[in-house]
Amino acid sequence: MMLSKSQFLRGIKCPKSLWLYKKSDIPRDEPDEGQMARFEAGKVVGDLAKELFPGGREVAFDPENFPGMIKQTREWLNSGVDTIYEATVRAEGGFAMADILRRVEGGWEIYEVKSSTLVKDYHLYDVAFQYRVFWKFGIRITRACVVYLNNNYVRQGDLDIKRLFVIEDVTDHVIHMQEEIERYLLGFFELLNGDMPEIDIGPHCSQFYECDYHSWCWRHVPRRSVFDLYRLGWDKRFELYRNGIREVSDLPDDFDSNAIRTLQIQSEKSGRPHVDRKKIWEFLSRLVHPIHFFDFETFSEAIPRFDGQRPYMQMPFQYSLHILYEDGRLEHKEFLADENKDPRGPVITHMLRDIKPNGSMVAYNKSFEERMIRELAEHNPTHKDELLGLLERFEDLIVPFRSGGYYHPDFNGSFSLKSVLPAIFPDDDVLNYQNLEIRDGGMAMEAFASLHQVEDMRQREQLRSHLLEYCKLDTLALVKLYEFLSGLAKTKA
Repeated sequence: MMLSKSQFLRGIKCPKSLWLYKKSDIPRDEPDEGQMARFEAGKVVGDLAKELFPGGREVAFDPENFPGMIKQTREWLNSGVDTIYEATVRAEGGFAMADILRRVEGGWEIYEVKSSTLVKDYHLYDVAFQYRVFWKFGIRITRACVVYLNNNYVRQGDLDIKRLFVIEDVTDHVIHMQEEIERYLLGFFELLNGDMPEIDIGPHCSQFYECDYHSWCWRHVPRRSVFDLYRLGWDKRFELYRNGIREVSDLPDDFDSNAIRTLQIQSEKSGRPHVDRKKIWEFLSRLVHPIHFFDFETFSEAIPRFDGQRPYMQMPFQYSLHILYEDGRLEHKEFLADENKDPRGPVITHMLRDIKPNGSMVAYNKSFEERMIRELAEHNPTHKDELLGLLERFEDLIVPFRSGGYYHPDFNGSFSLKSVLPAIFPDDDVLNYQNLEIRDGGMAMEAFASLHQVEDMRQREQLRSHLLEYCKLDTLALVKLYEFLSGLAKTKA
């Protein structure tokens, strides 16, 4: 029996997940857009990191012919090739592919490339497993390293590969881990010769990353469960679960809770919304017309394309603005930047032109918009004072909900816009994000980040149209929520 590196890591995360992967035909969860984007980022970063050690030979990946990949690796090892990308070996139950294998005096160095900005715990298991397999194959590893992105690197001019990447020596760590690696392997082989292990759900389900058997393993958990309790630590959630309490309605009356969680429990048990008109009015009374309902969309890239950009820096590329005047008139403004250019300058120019010189600015979870404005101000000192002046005008529409002004049982412990909106307007197709091609901020981020690579101009314009539709709904939703709250505040108890 053979275990690959990814299978080995799966087993460390959860032996049951490894057993399901190797021994069952239970379907795994499909990766979402965010996961697919991370996979793609990993490939881009991995390819670029090869330039740290140029001139190497790459073993072509062929999932139908691993023996051929191993044979090619062996030939290059024996023929004097100094650098091999995707070197592939198999030995004593382990199968591994090294991102970069480099010949040095007295042996070889192994480099594992990650698209993260730090070395994570499971990266060490990753490299330690490779170290073990390469040693068993007969390759003397003198140094083991993790290569990752330097998030303090700011691009200016041509990309500086040596400053973009950090090379961290983890040799001592992986050597000390070898006995642990052997124990894990022996345990996994024994596991795979038996029946499916009885392992219940727990914190391990999201350790390292979300398990792709999550839907199957969690299928017995109710749609509304104690795992959705507002701001309750995961250890306490699992404690309730292990004590047989799964639904919010099953919680005892004396369950110790904070104010908002108490509202959630009471609303869930009664099936009715909670309304506190005083809190709603306190919020609404702070708003000054014309009210600007504002929302940014941002993208991030592992490899910065523009001057002044860092790896994974959030870059505003779009905004939507609905302006509500005192006479009830509603005006919509929007901007979507050119995907081939640094979007920050044009975003600044257009938003300062569109925003009126007075009136409240309203966002949902305003800290994000405020942070983006501060970063835009640092990027463009010419407009710094104008941009920073906007901050004192911001109010946060999440406040009347998160403070207990209004709670609906269908919020299910979440105050995100994607939870609040359908609970209040369940039958409004106009406010239904599921009717859009781009349905959330993650999809918008990935759509714009890859837009410059779309060669078909018709497809590119369609994507831009979808981006505009999505962002427009974000601020239209804020208007509708404001109107809903205003109606509640005027209604007598």
